[in-house]
Amino acid sequence: MCGRYTQTASPEVIADQFKIDKPIPLFRANYNIAPTQNVVAIRLKPESAKRECVLLRWGLIPVWAKEAKFGNQCINAKCETVAEKPAYRSAFKKRRCLIVADGFYEWQRVGERKQPMWIGRKDKKPFAFAGLWEWWQPPAGESGTTAPPIESCTIITTEPNELMSSIHNRMPVILPSSSYEQWLDPAAPAEPLKGLLRSYPSEELHAYPVSHMVNSPRNNAPQLLEPIPV
Repeated sequence: MCGRYTQTASPEVIADQFKIDKPIPLFRANYNIAPTQNVVAIRLKPESAKRECVLLRWGLIPVWAKEAKFGNQCINAKCETVAEKPAYRSAFKKRRCLIVADGFYEWQRVGERKQPMWIGRKDKKPFAFAGLWEWWQPPAGESGTTAPPIESCTIITTEPNELMSSIHNRMPVILPSSSYEQWLDPAAPAEPLKGLLRSYPSEELHAYPVSHMVNSPRNNAPQLLEPIPV
């Protein structure tokens, strides 16, 4: 599972690294991203097939859901079943996205307690989780008025690599930049896409323990990324 992550790169850095046409949404560094928050994502514009940067609510809400809170169950999609599960199969076919991050948290069991760990690339560059996005229209209220639609997303997870296997039994799918074009292409066939949903090479990542302050999403500051002795 991936239930908390970080995204501290500026809009300018993301526009450059992911080849996004400006303007892109303004957003701040987030050191403790939690479900239901708006997150930075990249997808293709249907009219031009160019990449665009958008903010999506974390926790995918299927089009058939009756309430937005259904998305709280859908922050992650398992790679083994993402193409078949009703909540994800339509988005997997034609609404794939890149969810921008520079690290993620996982909790490692140490005796009777759980130690939060931060995992990121050794070169400290932003990267992209394999994501799906969906468009959901809230039902009309008693007065007949309708709320604006919600665009939401989920992060796909896979088996852990060697580094992660001692920390947790799942990890988010981190896509290499060479696969971005294929992943975003709405016409790409499903079977080759499934081949992209694998664990990221251990040798390109590092992990270290961080403060238990990260346990609360109310805490959001650079200090959360500081390594601590254990």
